Amino acid sequence: QEWQNPFATWDPQDFCNISEIVLPMDTYWSPPIFIMERVNGQDPELNYMVLMHNGSFNSTRPFQVTLTCSLKILKFPFDTQTCNLSIASFLYPAVTDFVMKTRRTPAEMMKDSHSFFLTDGEWKFTNLSIIEYTEMMDDKGFSVVTYVISMERRPTLYILNLILPTCALYLLDMAVLFGPSSLEEKINFQIAIILGSSMLAVILNNSLPTSSNKPPIIGTH
Repeated sequence: QEWQNPFATWDPQDFCNISEIVLPMDTYWSPPIFIMERVNGQDPELNYMVLMHNGSFNSTRPFQVTLTCSLKILKFPFDTQTCNLSIASFLYPAVTDFVMKTRRTPAEMMKDSHSFFLTDGEWKFTNLSIIEYTEMMDDKGFSVVTYVISMERRPTLYILNLILPTCALYLLDMAVLFGPSSLEEKINFQIAIILGSSMLAVILNNSLPTSSNKPPIIGTH
């Protein structure tokens, strides 16, 4: 965060050429913001800010939060999810008192995000865009900055553990059904196929996300 305070300035030559100082966050006014989609998280312990001689404040505070995101898993495991991270402040109207702007472009933030994102996880970070707008509430406008994050699921694990075994079971089922085996052998094998499909269904139920209005295609068959 960066902001200006014209009442917190000084001439460095009058103070032994000191051009910046580190102060606690509660020393001066700081922008009161919060994350709209946040449901849980850990507040930062680094509650300090840097004050420049020209009245410029700079505060870098790491947050670790859990956000809500509406999932669309119809194309699971080949799905792409889009989640929002909205930073807002509903204490000061945007028109007269408080306006938030991003300093860096989406391309610059995309590059930094790639350097921090874990590359060996389930998700692949694909895109980041920024939307700056004014949220109307009680006939007042408040400044909001929304980061739209797009992620693509890595499907290799689900293909090997779910899709290929399921397809193998059904192909084997069709081969036995139209094969020259006796009726008793076919019935016994069909029972074994049903038990195997049930086990796969249990594994699939534990692996699929549950927070979606529509189930995935692989789960509807």
